[in-house]
Amino acid sequence: MFPALLIVAAVAAGSVPAASALARARWPARSPAAAIVLWQALGLGWGLAAVGVLAGIGARSDHAGVALSALAFARQALTGQGPGGLAGAARLGFVAASLVLFVLLIWVLVASSAAVLRARRRQRELLSLLGHGDPKVPGALVVDHPAAAAYCVPGLRSRIVVSAGTLELLDQAELAAVLAHERAHVRERHDLVLLPFTALLRAFRWSPAARDAAGSVALLLEMLADDHAVGYVAAAAAGGRGRQRPGRPLAMALLRVGAAGPGTVPCGALAVADGGDVAVRVARLLTPPPGLRAAALALVGGTAAALVAVPAAFLLLSF
Repeated sequence: MFPALLIVAAVAAGSVPAASALARARWPARSPAAAIVLWQALGLGWGLAAVGVLAGIGARSDHAGVALSALAFARQALTGQGPGGLAGAARLGFVAASLVLFVLLIWVLVASSAAVLRARRRQRELLSLLGHGDPKVPGALVVDHPAAAAYCVPGLRSRIVVSAGTLELLDQAELAAVLAHERAHVRERHDLVLLPFTALLRAFRWSPAARDAAGSVALLLEMLADDHAVGYVAAAAAGGRGRQRPGRPLAMALLRVGAAGPGTVPCGALAVADGGDVAVRVARLLTPPPGLRAAALALVGGTAAALVAVPAAFLLLSF
């Protein structure tokens, strides 16, 4: 089992510099969906590998899988049937540490989900009192506020919200692009993709890797929604509504909303121009990068699969 333990330890230790390298890489802008899958695999693989290494140090090798071996050793140690002395106590400590880390990761995800759900419920209650429909933005709610803001409140009862200041600031094409962007967030449930990374950041605020992961995934999700909005504009242009570049209306909307100053975005919402990466998104919209080739996509997919499969096999299979 020792060679397998070294491999999984390498996955756990290598995930931190890999996250830093992925956050600095330029290729994710060419295929945000593939990059998001790799980020998800990197986060899940790190969690499984970190738990697996701690459990593997204390586990016995005569059971099927490190997880079952660690549980069997812990049961024997607690009933007085396991090895005693300092070595036995150290092995039990590693098994306990693996269990604590596993529970911690699950707890921060559950706690973060509960906090977001509460915030969204409060926001929907406020919108039921303050929001109203407008024929300019079908399917969205308008809030009478002078600041420019456009965001969605995801969930089973999702809401797309536009401020009165945004209606005055944007023209019809820009407003349509913004609505298409927010509808993409709602339809694709981007909030569920982002949630584990925000939960990880809450638990490890001191970690640059956690900050890189949360910030990068948030930006990639905005790019993904941007691409959906560009597709909508391109389809509208093909129907005879103009020949301008498909990315221009959303790019102009981002610049106008950004220049108007930061609006108030509630917790748990996804805003069209939230954060400090508007300039990066505008440049990408005006000069779209080429997509990744099939070979590169296959490499990313294979790497993502290996990052999860290796520590999962270590936990579940005998070596």
